[in-house]
Amino acid sequence: MGHARTDNGDQTTLSIDGTLDALSAPELRPTLDAVVAEERKSITVDVSNLRLIDSSGVGALVSLLKRVRAHGGEVRITGLKDQPLAIFKLLQLDRVFPGRPGS
Repeated sequence: MGHARTDNGDQTTLSIDGTLDALSAPELRPTLDAVVAEERKSITVDVSNLRLIDSSGVGALVSLLKRVRAHGGEVRITGLKDQPLAIFKLLQLDRVFPGRPGS
């Protein structure tokens, strides 16, 4: 799993690629914690290059959503496709996170 963070004014974009699972989610947590600590209000998580996500990866993203919403922010997921899209639909998270599959 690789990830990158880009800040552009009030907008933060997190790009995640590869696999987000029980082994790799802990690598992402410090970045997610920093975004929350800085009270960033507009966060886009680009998963267009994410091949696989498991419950640990979903948990990390849901935790981000809850913590950002707690201080009035919003998290969008973009680029959902293949296995990650199937998981988001199965868990009905495509209804919870703003954004469109593949966008």
